[in-house]
Amino acid sequence: MTDRVVQIAEEADWGSLHGKLLACGRYLIRNPSLILGLALLLALALFTLLGRLMLDVKLAAPLSAPPAQPPGPGLPLGSDPQGRNLMAVMIEGTWLTIRTGVIAGGLGVIVGSAIGFISAYLGGFTDRAITWCVDVLLTVPAILFLVMISAVVQTGLTSIGMALIVAALAWRRPARQVRSQMLVMRSSGYVDMAKLSGLGPLRIIFFEIAPNLLPFLVSSFVTAVAAAILASVGLEAMGLGPQNEPTLGMTIFWIMEFSAFLRGLWWWILPPVGILIVLFVGLYLVNAGLDELANPRLRRRA
Repeated sequence: MTDRVVQIAEEADWGSLHGKLLACGRYLIRNPSLILGLALLLALALFTLLGRLMLDVKLAAPLSAPPAQPPGPGLPLGSDPQGRNLMAVMIEGTWLTIRTGVIAGGLGVIVGSAIGFISAYLGGFTDRAITWCVDVLLTVPAILFLVMISAVVQTGLTSIGMALIVAALAWRRPARQVRSQMLVMRSSGYVDMAKLSGLGPLRIIFFEIAPNLLPFLVSSFVTAVAAAILASVGLEAMGLGPQNEPTLGMTIFWIMEFSAFLRGLWWWILPPVGILIVLFVGLYLVNAGLDELANPRLRRRA
């Protein structure tokens, strides 16, 4: 009898799991933007991971190859006037740029979400004070602040340092957006039941409200990563990035510094621009696909 009960329970679990997998498959089929975006990002991830296994990224250092050589045997993407193997530069630069965006975007969403949760849940004077601070900081031009900070700490700056600089203002918009979502959800019935059950504010936020905001937070994270990559590449293209690391933004800076357009060094120009296009298109498509999960109107329409 006991074995039969266990068998029935296992079959029920498999049926539930099978149904979830089928629902997930049907959702992906009707959401081609998410599939294509994930495919582009996966291609870039494989490019960096497999590339680091197949090629020594130390070749991205100056004087590691004959300078200004077009693509050929041993140099699939050629070399730049500094004598850097551009294949190694693209592999290492893609990894560093994505890492910068993920760190800055992740920190921005985590800090902004925490501030938004606390502000909306506590309300009263705390909410008004935090909202006022966020509104004031949103009026500060981000590019001006980032340029000033980057110029001050440029000596010895690394890609991690660049990520922290970009993250310094990346939390503002997530804080406002999460607060708006919290103002709606804190008056929900399940929150009232949690309060009656004796749960504290932190447990209600993390175990009752946060799971329902997970699709929105994931979408916000993808948006924050794209914005962080754009900000870091823009700063690096102005020469305010890590001088000793071959990020994609610094590669663009050296392209302009050495007049690659006038000299016709097309093999130096196309790879970083192409990788950035693929990266931003992939992030946009993933964000558009996740918007269906985060937006109730789109869910009902689907």
